Amino acid sequence: MKNSLQVAGGVVGAVIGFVATLLLLELLGFGNPADPIMSGMLALLVFAPCGAITGLLLGTALARRLRGGESSDGLFRSSMKASAVLIGLCAAAGASYYVYAVTTATPWLNPNAPNPLLVFEVRLPAGTSLPGSARDITAELQTDLNTMPGEIQPDQFRRDGERPVIAGYVELAFRTSHRQLEIKIKGQPDRLYLIGLSAKAPHASEFGPWQANADGSEIRYRARWPGLS
Repeated sequence: MKNSLQVAGGVVGAVIGFVATLLLLELLGFGNPADPIMSGMLALLVFAPCGAITGLLLGTALARRLRGGESSDGLFRSSMKASAVLIGLCAAAGASYYVYAVTTATPWLNPNAPNPLLVFEVRLPAGTSLPGSARDITAELQTDLNTMPGEIQPDQFRRDGERPVIAGYVELAFRTSHRQLEIKIKGQPDRLYLIGLSAKAPHASEFGPWQANADGSEIRYRARWPGLS
């Protein structure tokens, strides 16, 4: 392609402009703490694209100067070519991610297939009484996409020294990394635990380490995929 240096300069300049604008907004403390979602949308959809356009024009102009101004295209045409290449790269990246998401998320896309499970154990504070019945306990997985009721496993209840341990599981029906588990036990304060799994939640054959909660309880968990133990 003729004038490939100008096109490459425009693409690189657009990427640098986009990232630099976001970094500058962060350094300047841009945003409204009371409405972070709107602030983020303004940054990503308004200011950052403006920075990308500015970077594209500057990158194209700089590349033209590096070639001594010799070009069969003007600055505008070179910038438009760089824009087309950039859009094509973004489309290719989006398509690649979509293919990856589809090929690695069968349980989430097939409603007839079993979902992976979040298997958990909660170790209650010392001196807490072990619930007498599973009906006194409810578990709910809360995400930014859905809520899902959990199943309590009273046959897995035990004591770890002076600390009661309860157990259960809940389906991971959606791909998201924003998960928290709420445990309610009759006669006790409600407890909320952050779940630090990635969006894909890869299978693990063993529990992770105990994670402390503010009330003195602890949780550990793992993801269990269908067909795996």
